[in-house]
Amino acid sequence: MVCPQCIIQHLPIPTKAMAKEFISVFSSVLVASILFFLASTLVRGVEGTIGINYGTVANNLPPPAQVAHFLLESTVINRVRLFDANPDILKAFAHTGIAITVTVPNDQIPRLTKLNLAQQWVEDNIQPYTPATNIVRILVGNEVISTANKLLIGSLVPAVQTLHTALVEASLDRRIQVSTPHSLGILSNSSPPSTGKFRQGYDTHVLKPLLSFLRATNSPFMVNPYPFFGCSPDTLDYALFRPNAGVFDENTELHYTNMLDAQLDAVFSAMKFVGFDDLEIVIAETGWPSMGDSTQVGVDAESAAEYNGNLMRHVASGAGTPLMPNRTFETYIFALFNENLKPGPTCERNFGLFQPDMAPVYDVGILRPTARSSIPNNPTPVPTAAPVNPTPRSEGKQWCLPKTGADENALQRNIDYVCGLGLDCGPIQEDGACFLPNTVRAHAAFAMNAYYQSTDRKEYDCAFEQTGAITDVDPSYGKCQY
Repeated sequence: MVCPQCIIQHLPIPTKAMAKEFISVFSSVLVASILFFLASTLVRGVEGTIGINYGTVANNLPPPAQVAHFLLESTVINRVRLFDANPDILKAFAHTGIAITVTVPNDQIPRLTKLNLAQQWVEDNIQPYTPATNIVRILVGNEVISTANKLLIGSLVPAVQTLHTALVEASLDRRIQVSTPHSLGILSNSSPPSTGKFRQGYDTHVLKPLLSFLRATNSPFMVNPYPFFGCSPDTLDYALFRPNAGVFDENTELHYTNMLDAQLDAVFSAMKFVGFDDLEIVIAETGWPSMGDSTQVGVDAESAAEYNGNLMRHVASGAGTPLMPNRTFETYIFALFNENLKPGPTCERNFGLFQPDMAPVYDVGILRPTARSSIPNNPTPVPTAAPVNPTPRSEGKQWCLPKTGADENALQRNIDYVCGLGLDCGPIQEDGACFLPNTVRAHAAFAMNAYYQSTDRKEYDCAFEQTGAITDVDPSYGKCQY
């Protein structure tokens, strides 16, 4: 939510004049409603870059409502990918604004090639929850081609198309995209990146029809790149974004300094080879385990924190890759929690950023400052590491933030008051550096601190009717500077 007073400052001149005329005629309550409507229709939104995979293969996870509240209030995450369409989770994320991606499990794909069954799936799994829950994408299966199951692979594109038709008939196609994520096993060659090609047979019979659908519906091509599974002791620095000699692609004369860029560019080259280099690429999964077996390389909390921290900075930086410069990538880190029932080697159960009690396995900077200060630094029993992004403290400097549990209506009044004074609230407007996460609490933190910093910074300057508290922990994150 944004403050109505400061919206006027950012509206075009004719709209600004209209707004002022409204103010002179109508009550302030009516004006606020009108201006909020104008702002929401004139200013286009900005999507966040970093999301999280919320897996549930465990018997010790907190209730979905607690998870949704934690992500909304204590982290900067505003996108979540689910591996099913769990109704309890979808209900829990209602009215949070967090963008939710749901998944059709692989074994259900053949059924969805029939329109009536696809319509029933949408009716059962989507329509009861939207728009209260912000469902933005449906994924049809996960790494289907890698299963080598002929029935699933042959059904994939028809199911994607039929599910989209069901969304069209439900008038949800403009709100919800349909796609499917792939492992890098879809590539027959990936090194050097410029030689990337899709596997023969799958390229013409599955991937080209899929890419045509994605282009027609303005949906992304989604991949699951994991440098962890592709690295060796010799390439660990390359995989972790550490300083290294890098890899030179003689065909393009481009230099690669990290494995993720090379993996993404190999996918891009394969897409370009079949004529679809104009599509957006989304990283549906990537991550690094904090614990593993002795035979595995770099399986510790320090390496996991290093990879995920560097990943977040890199994909959000706008640098792009050598073949795809000057772009950001929507990226979903795997995973939210350690999942104790996942089969396979030890690492499979230790990809989580958090323990089931919400304690961080390590800190990569997604916790908001107030959450960082309330969580133990060493939530054993897993290995921990010094934070990649340690929360900065400044000698003598203090900031004003909302108290934990402060009423949202009171916080919105704080926003309206501060922005109405004429202080710069541009950073919490859409397109602003502090707009995300788009919550009342996050916007109030910026506004309240802006007021506090403009005063003599006395304790009463952060009172805000008992909703503010002074801290010596700098709440700045990314490009959002307090």
